[in-house]
Amino acid sequence: MDLKHHFLIAMPNIVGDYFHRSVIYICDHSEDGAIGLVINRASNMSLLELFARINLSAERNWVEVPVLEGGPVSTEKGFVLHGNDVLLDSSAALGDGLFLSTALEALEKLADGEGPKEFLVALGYAGWGSGQLEDEVSRNVWLTVAADPTVLFSTPLDERFDAAAHLLGIDSRFLTGEAGHA
Repeated sequence: MDLKHHFLIAMPNIVGDYFHRSVIYICDHSEDGAIGLVINRASNMSLLELFARINLSAERNWVEVPVLEGGPVSTEKGFVLHGNDVLLDSSAALGDGLFLSTALEALEKLADGEGPKEFLVALGYAGWGSGQLEDEVSRNVWLTVAADPTVLFSTPLDERFDAAAHLLGIDSRFLTGEAGHA
């Protein structure tokens, strides 16, 4: 099972947990584990505030662009997930024209207005050890579906959970945490 460039959609049995109603974009998945970014949870910080914290002056008004809570691991570390219209030396290809950067260069380009047009910025990430994600999927903790850049970049945050479920032909209102076995 290779879940790189897939969405994980939290099942309703994740209640009161950090990942309740989360959609996670899986950036990397191998036999050593997986890392991903929560794509539907805004932090209490705007991109403009992040720029100010790292002493970057912005050429545009970024106050309306939220920084995402990418996950509970290394919440001080920033990630820029972006399209391929602007390629940076520090960006790693993820597939389907998507790239990931953890370098300050990506934030500098965004602040200068020279960065990619489609992007999201997240602090922190979600991580799984060897075999952990596969176990969670087999226990019906997550639904999986191939990622769609439209959900990442064109869908409002509060609609991403439903949009990701819709990629599977599912109305998220009818999801249940109970699973049957034949």
